[in-house]
Order: sequence, then structure tokens, then C-alpha cells
Amino acid sequence: MALLGKPNQLRIVRFAQPGFYLDGGSHGEILLPGRYIPAGAVPGGTLEVMVYRDTEDRLVATTERPLAYAGEFAALRVVGLTRGIGVFLDWGLEKDLLLPIREMAGPLQPGDKAVVQVMVDPHTDRLMATARINRRLDLTHANYHEGESVRLLVASRSPIGYNLIVNHAHRGLIYHTEVAGSLTVGQEVAGFVRAIRPDGKLDLALGKAGYRRIAALTEQILAALEAKGGRLPYGDSSIPEEIRDAFGVSKKAFKQAIGSLYRDRLISIEPAGIRLVGKQPTPPRPALQA
Repeated sequence: MALLGKPNQLRIVRFAQPGFYLDGGSHGEILLPGRYIPAGAVPGGTLEVMVYRDTEDRLVATTERPLAYAGEFAALRVVGLTRGIGVFLDWGLEKDLLLPIREMAGPLQPGDKAVVQVMVDPHTDRLMATARINRRLDLTHANYHEGESVRLLVASRSPIGYNLIVNHAHRGLIYHTEVAGSLTVGQEVAGFVRAIRPDGKLDLALGKAGYRRIAALTEQILAALEAKGGRLPYGDSSIPEEIRDAFGVSKKAFKQAIGSLYRDRLISIEPAGIRLVGKQPTPPRPALQA
């Protein structure tokens, strides 16, 4: 069955003057207007299309891709306003997307951008937008792991950082201290999961996980070693809270970083912690004679 607002692979049933008619399953045949028919398409073949309702409430298909499918979040520009009804958003298709008044989070004017989710209106079975994104996010514990790469959408700014939508589903936070410069509400960026809190909330960082993340942490550890005379009391026996308080990372990430430093022969790993190779801890100064 064809799903509204989603990409569908539908079989071409027949050609008629208006265009192709596609097999919509229980929806019956769905028209793909001629202006959307790609070169080489023939009856019997399949096409990837999105299905929505036109102004006369008929199901129609398009091969154009919207800026967001149903269930996805995006920052969309306001292109029209109808008092008592809502605003219309440009979502990349010929027919604009309605953001009803009841789903607005605040006043909007043409030219503004709104962070919204595309959804199917349960009352009309039409596609629409909602800016009440907090009630649309998945609040269950997210099944991510530290270091996992994710797609992020900046939803709002807070006193301590930015609230982000993770992979069109979950919420997360990136602290101001983790951002070089500033982010813009509605901006889409690549990032990774820096930490998963006990309550399941996600702490995030920008960029890609992996080597670059570990490289930055190794530099941080080396700088801390230099500042502390060549020795730090952290290692396998340290509890995770000590590592997070000292470096702001998980114990797993810390162990990966010191393992990299050890392989490069920059540190030695000792029972009491780690030490810069070739640099002994600074001995205590002798007490002054009275």
C-alpha cells in the first residue's frame, strides 16, 4: 500500500492523457502527472514517488523529493500566511505545506524559517507540518553508542548550549564549550554521540567520530601531563566519574586515547597512572631548614 509523505516504489499500471497511473494497493490507482514522468519510464516498470493529497483531496504522486518526508524534521521557509488558518511552508514541492495555527509554536511571518516535523493530519489524512516538536520527539532511551556518527538539526539555543534533533527522532545537547563559533537554528550538521547520560539523554559533539576525536583527546591528555609535571593519576583502575570530571569523556574513550599514546611511545602506563616517556615526575622540594 502506498504511504502518504513517504518514498514509495510503485508499479506503473497504465498510461493515459494526464500521465501514468500507479498501483497504490488499497488506495487504488494513483495518478503521476505527465510533467513528473522521467525519461525511459514505461508501463510495467516501477518508480520511486511520494504520494500526497491535492487541493481536491485526491491522491497524486510526484517524483520530486521534498525537503523532508513524513516523520522527518527540517527548517522550512514561510512563503504565505492565511489568517485564521496558518502559514504555508516551502518544502521543495509545487504544492506548499500547511503549518496550522494549532501547530505553531509562535508567530511567523513570510520569510521566517520554522523548525517543523512533516506529519499526516489524523483528522484529514493530509500532510501538514507541526512546530510543536517536543511532543513529536522519541523520549525513550535511545539505542546509540558513544562515538556513533549522527545527523543533527539545531532546534533551539539554551543558556548552556544548543538543543539538537538527532537522526529525526531523539533530542540531544551540545554545550557552548564544544562549539567553535556559533550555530544557527535550523542548521543541519554532522556530529557524533560524545556521551550517554544515565537518564538516556545524549551529549553531542560536532564533526566525525573516530580518529579525529581520539586525536583531539590525546592532545588534551598530553597537555595535562605537561601541566602536571609529566604524571597523571588516571588509568585502568580509575572510576568513570574521575575520567569524566578530568577530561569530559567516557572511560572507554580515555582508554582508547592512552592506548594510542602508548603505541606511539609517548607515555608509559603504570599502576598508579600514566607518565610521559622520558620525563620523571618532579620530586618534592626539600623542606627548608629552620
